[in-house]
Amino acid sequence: MDPPKVNLDKPRYPQDTFAGRAKHFFLITNPLNLLCTPTQLTEAKSVVTAHRSGTQLPGNLTDDQLWRYKYIYDSAFHPDTGEKMALIGRMSAQVPMNMTITGAMMTFYRSTPAVIGWQWLNQSFNAVVNYTNRSGDSPVSTTRLGVSYVCATGGALVTALGLNRLVTRLPSIVGRYVPFAAVAAANCINIPMMRSRELRYGIPVVDESNDRIGESPVAAQHAIAQVVFSRVCMALPGMAIPPIIMHRLEKRPLLSNRPHLRAPVQVLLVGACLVFATPLCCAFFPQRSSILVSKLEPSLQDKLSNKDPNARVYFNKGL
Repeated sequence: MDPPKVNLDKPRYPQDTFAGRAKHFFLITNPLNLLCTPTQLTEAKSVVTAHRSGTQLPGNLTDDQLWRYKYIYDSAFHPDTGEKMALIGRMSAQVPMNMTITGAMMTFYRSTPAVIGWQWLNQSFNAVVNYTNRSGDSPVSTTRLGVSYVCATGGALVTALGLNRLVTRLPSIVGRYVPFAAVAAANCINIPMMRSRELRYGIPVVDESNDRIGESPVAAQHAIAQVVFSRVCMALPGMAIPPIIMHRLEKRPLLSNRPHLRAPVQVLLVGACLVFATPLCCAFFPQRSSILVSKLEPSLQDKLSNKDPNARVYFNKGL
C-alpha cells in the first residue's frame, strides 16, 4: 500500500513562520465553517480518519479537497480528544460571538446594569471557549469550572466598575477603554484557573515522532502564558480602534441624530477588526509548541537522558 502523499497530521502551511501559521488560522477561524451541517462534519471526520489509516478514499479527491475536509474537521473536533466541540466554543465562532458581545460592551459601558450584564455574558462565553479549547485530554471538574467562572466574572466586574468611577473626571474617550481593561483582567484570571489542573498535573508532551513521553506542568505553564498573551492581544484591536472611530462618528449627524445606529455600527467595526485579529493573534505561537528538554522536570529529563538537552519536545498549547 502506497503511503498517503498528503500528511494530514501536520498543517498545510509551514508552522515555523508567522505567515504560515496565519494562513492556517485564517482557515481554522473562518466563520463560514459554522455553516457546515452535521452530515458534512461526519463526512469530513470519516475522510480524515480513513486517510490517516491509509484506507482507500472514495472517488478521486484532489489535494485541495482533502485539505478542505481537514480544515472542516479541525474547526469542529478537538485536536487531542477527537470529540466534537460545542458550537460556540469553536474558534470559528470567535468572530461572530465576540463582535456581538464586545460591540455591546463598548456601546453600553456607562450604565452599571449594562456593564454587569454584558461582562457576565462575556465571561460566560469565555468559560465555554476556554473549556472547549483546553489542552490535552485533561478533565475539568464542575467545581473547578464554577470557581474559575465566578472568579473571572468577579475580576471583570471589579475592574470595569472600579475604573468607571475613576475615569469620570477624565475625557470621555478614556472611559471607552474600560471594557478592554476588564476583558484583559478576566483573561488573566479565567484561563489559568480553568486550566489549573494542567498546571498541577501537566499536559501531554511528545517527541519528534509524536510518541507520548509524559505530562509536564512546566509545558503547561508555557502553554497557558502563550494563550493568555494571544487572547489579550486578540481583544486589543477590536477594543482600541473602534472607540476612536465612534468618538468621532457620534459627533456627526449620522449617529447624533440616530442613536439607535450606535450599537450596530460598533458591532460592525469590532467585527472588521476581529476578522483579522483573531487568526493573526492565534498565529503568534505554533499550535504545536515546543520546549527544550533541559527546561522540563527532572523526572521527564531522566526519561530523555539519551537525548541532547538542547533537543525539543512538543505539546498542544490550546487556543
